[in-house]
Amino acid sequence: MTDSSTLSKLPAMLSPTWRDRVREWLKDDVPGFDYGGAVVGAKETEATLLCKAPGVLAGVPFFDAVFEELGCSVSWSAAEGDRVGKAGAKVPVATVRGAANRILLGERTALQLISRASGIASMVDDIVAQQRLQDDEGVKHTKLSGTRKTTPGLRLLEKYALLVGGADTHRMDLSSMIMLKDNHIVSAGSITKAVEEAKRLGGFAIKVEVECARESHAEEAAKAGADVLMLDNFDADEAKAVAGRIKAKFPHIIIEASGGIVKDTFLSYCSEHIDVISMGGLTQNVHHVDFSLKIGEYAAF
Repeated sequence: MTDSSTLSKLPAMLSPTWRDRVREWLKDDVPGFDYGGAVVGAKETEATLLCKAPGVLAGVPFFDAVFEELGCSVSWSAAEGDRVGKAGAKVPVATVRGAANRILLGERTALQLISRASGIASMVDDIVAQQRLQDDEGVKHTKLSGTRKTTPGLRLLEKYALLVGGADTHRMDLSSMIMLKDNHIVSAGSITKAVEEAKRLGGFAIKVEVECARESHAEEAAKAGADVLMLDNFDADEAKAVAGRIKAKFPHIIIEASGGIVKDTFLSYCSEHIDVISMGGLTQNVHHVDFSLKIGEYAAF
């Protein structure tokens, strides 16, 4: 899990325009009339956010923003990054106050955001916690990372959750780093041509990464000036061996392993020569943490 000092800084990293997404999410859920809201009216009330499964709490700014947009307030009894909930119990973690119709209007959107973010952070924390228990410093050297395989419209939330859990975000988007995959290389004509053109277009400030299916690809990419090499779909022993040989010749290059790596195989890829392991499953195959929001006397049920 990310340390408390870093966690406190994460909300400040969000773009000034990120709340526009909150309005879009609400608009998507209520494009016209809110019939159910009309039934309950605008009487002031409060609702309790209950965590119904163990996990790492993540996405607090997003949950807050939904209700702030609707004129409600949220007070928390748990903090971002805390381990919350327990099996078979409903644990209160926050209270939402405001008009009943506004609380119910924001309920589903806010729950989806906090549940998904917490699920991602929990999965990351489970993996890095196992890594911290290892005695081998080489194993501890490797950094866990997400990928660009995020849900359209939810990338910011999912990348934020990766940080809460203790992983790297990888590139945020196509503008953050030039990654040359097999289709780029085929289209450019060769790894060398693709890297040279990428370096020319990106300038000194943009890193260039090359997806490598064989050791010879990694050698060519390194000689062409790539900053990062992705060893794609290598088995664990082969990845570590290739990484060691490449690092011996090009010690400055960052080496990433990716492709088919899952929670149960992560540690087998960790090595002093592998700097990053990226896993698409951190945002694609994640189980949500179960939360519910209950008004008044029904909070106990």
